[in-house]
Amino acid sequence: MKKGKTLDSARQAELFGILRARFEKNRDRHAKASWERVQAGLEASPEKAWAVNEMERTGGEPDVVEFVAGSGSMVFCDCSAESPAGRRSLCYDREALESRKENRPADSAVGMAEAMGVELMTEEEYRLLQGFGSFDAKTSSWIKTPKDIRKLGGALFADRRYDHVFTYHNGAESYYAARGFRGIVRL
Repeated sequence: MKKGKTLDSARQAELFGILRARFEKNRDRHAKASWERVQAGLEASPEKAWAVNEMERTGGEPDVVEFVAGSGSMVFCDCSAESPAGRRSLCYDREALESRKENRPADSAVGMAEAMGVELMTEEEYRLLQGFGSFDAKTSSWIKTPKDIRKLGGALFADRRYDHVFTYHNGAESYYAARGFRGIVRL
């Protein structure tokens, strides 16, 4: 995560208002969490609050999700119905971006995630998110790719079709208007 990135007090208050409303509206994602604890966690970690703001700014609609019931861990995750609009048309990583001779996308999913201070979701996290609703029914999202697959030139993405979650592979240098990435921030 990039150090030194913080929000001014007005933007922080605005963000906390947005996040609290979403938190209260979607209690099924975090049944035992309290907003006060979430807010205290964000206030104690200004860089993470900035990263969550970046998720919001790029269309991710971040919310707290409880991936492991009763774990007490707080994870902000992109909960937009489709892959965040401000993070699409990206190849997988810097190596893939540099390998393109023509028609380069503006950035890579891994590069943009690092700049935002977020992590790409793993396949397991993506599948757990899908337990809270239907996500990526019209889009797809790059997910963290194991090193052995990436070493061979591939990368993984996932989506939901036919009421099932699918994981696929593609060349890491590929990019599509309907493929972005979902990020997470751990508090």
